[in-house]
Amino acid sequence: MATLAETVRLDYDSPALDPTDPAAYPTLCILPAWPPDSLLPTLAQGRGGAPICAHVPADTGGMARGSAAHSVVPGWAEPNPASGLAQLSRDQVMERRTFMALVSGGLLAMPLAAQAQQTGKLSRVGWLSPGSATSDKTFLASFRDALRELDWVVGQNIAIESRWAEGKFEQLPDLAAELVRLKVDVIVTVVTQASLAAKRATRTIPIVMVGVGDPLGSGLVASLARPGENVTGPSSMLADVSGKQLALLKETVPKASPVAVLWNPANPVWQAAALRETEVAAGALGLRLQLLEARGPDELVGAFAAMTKERAGALFVPADIIFVRHAQRIAGLAARHRLPAMYGFREHTEAGGLMSYAANFAVMFRRAAAYVDKILKGAKPADLPVEQPTKFELVINLKTAKALGLTIPQSVLLRADEVIQ
Repeated sequence: MATLAETVRLDYDSPALDPTDPAAYPTLCILPAWPPDSLLPTLAQGRGGAPICAHVPADTGGMARGSAAHSVVPGWAEPNPASGLAQLSRDQVMERRTFMALVSGGLLAMPLAAQAQQTGKLSRVGWLSPGSATSDKTFLASFRDALRELDWVVGQNIAIESRWAEGKFEQLPDLAAELVRLKVDVIVTVVTQASLAAKRATRTIPIVMVGVGDPLGSGLVASLARPGENVTGPSSMLADVSGKQLALLKETVPKASPVAVLWNPANPVWQAAALRETEVAAGALGLRLQLLEARGPDELVGAFAAMTKERAGALFVPADIIFVRHAQRIAGLAARHRLPAMYGFREHTEAGGLMSYAANFAVMFRRAAAYVDKILKGAKPADLPVEQPTKFELVINLKTAKALGLTIPQSVLLRADEVIQ
């Protein structure tokens, strides 16, 4: 394989080209396939155009096409079987600059197919999620890192076919069917709706579910110890912790009432289970709830306006992959409306939310890689028990608390696993 050595300067001097026609772009360079810290160049529409994506032919480790020179960006892409190309989403692209590409002795790299021949069969893993490349970024990174530790290197002996619904849950069945037609060896499904869509699409391809709140209640498995059929994986068991999340919120803000609950009706199976647990817990805690729907970013402003109208004293946001995608916006709206909030994903707290109590999803995706490893080596999903999280993390953002003028009780602070200053 070629090594990265020689510096080559690529000039930005061609007229604008149609960005929807990758074949029209001249080849600029080919990089060695999937180095440990992958570097993929970006693509531009042409003279004066903004970078929009990177294209990677299915038989190549990494290739830049375009009429412009751009900065190399860290990232990854997967082949698209329909066009032989893959795209990096716009938010993964850096601003336009002169592109300094590191290649060795020329512009050729070993094709993926050739690498696969050297290492045996190229196993194919499907990735099905209602989210996006952005919302799944840290999850997929954890999964790939764990695969690498198990000697599965993307582009050498394993490939990942990613399919994202971009918040449109109704697209999951078609995306699942697409992965089945590709005859992938195993499908990794992110949360409940994706897992159900995959199970309806196939009863033969192994499915590794991740982050499913209630695998038994949703009908995905027959039992946790003996899942049966073709579905297994690490469960989040999040429905069971809704009561704990609400109790921590009340302990932090004792006089808050009503508590607004933001939920996503487009994710009905998991969200319904979470709401049931939340309502039971609210009854036991003597809390009044205000239920507000938001299927996506367009409905967030209206939901927060309704909270203000009802004079909500606090906010509870159960775990939802779509809400994670808009974590920064939700945290900003909560701050603007001065609402202390409890979240079902730590990513919300990292984005400026007050507090979260949840299983560590990065750990779950690492465990998913262990399931994939066992299945690719011959294990049957029916014989692999569903794992339950052994630890839930309480994360508190003290910077947000200070901005809200809120003093976190010492009894809550002492239980925190992480405090963001």
